[in-house]
Amino acid sequence: MRCPRCVQRIHRGAESCPHCGFSLAEADARFGSDDVRVRTLTDAAGLFRKGEREHVQEAMGRISRRFPQLYAAVYTGALGEMAALRQFGFWLINRAAFEDLPPNKPNAAGILLTIDPDSKSAGMVFGYLLDPFLDETDTFECLSRGHAYWLEQRYVEGITRVLRHLERVLKKRVAQARRDPEYFERKVMPAAMLGDMVCSIREGHRETKTGGEVRK
Repeated sequence: MRCPRCVQRIHRGAESCPHCGFSLAEADARFGSDDVRVRTLTDAAGLFRKGEREHVQEAMGRISRRFPQLYAAVYTGALGEMAALRQFGFWLINRAAFEDLPPNKPNAAGILLTIDPDSKSAGMVFGYLLDPFLDETDTFECLSRGHAYWLEQRYVEGITRVLRHLERVLKKRVAQARRDPEYFERKVMPAAMLGDMVCSIREGHRETKTGGEVRK
């Protein structure tokens, strides 16, 4: 993975970035250390007109139906700058308690698309359970599918294009894993190596404290 602040490549198991020192604790200090209750589709920026949410939810639902162990989430909001968007996405995939998901579906199985219309930027992060199946090239290609639409403020069309391409990528990876399961098994990081920077994250919907980007 890449550090959400300095964008240098780092090990998933690192408790902090060896290049700039960024950690989940720093993100907590900026955005809050409590779990935040949101829905998988949260339009804090108010981008969707009446009736448009259903189109996005349908595209998200296609991924969950095709890959029941996974889920897709979309968050829109004003975050200020590209670095803030990267850090916020990393923080949210760690701290969100998604109210419309069953408690036994962990954040580590999620893929989060974040859009900031003010800074004209978007990012995609994913939980560590997706590490064997997705990388930064995949997320960049997904985001690129929505780029032209977002420039014209056609956010719903851009999001659905992104999610359709994501679905195709995941379908391709599943087929590859069936052909060569040992290759994908070697890419899975042992759970004991996971440090505070990426560890999970949500154990149900708690009341107490406890992946690529493209610029438009």
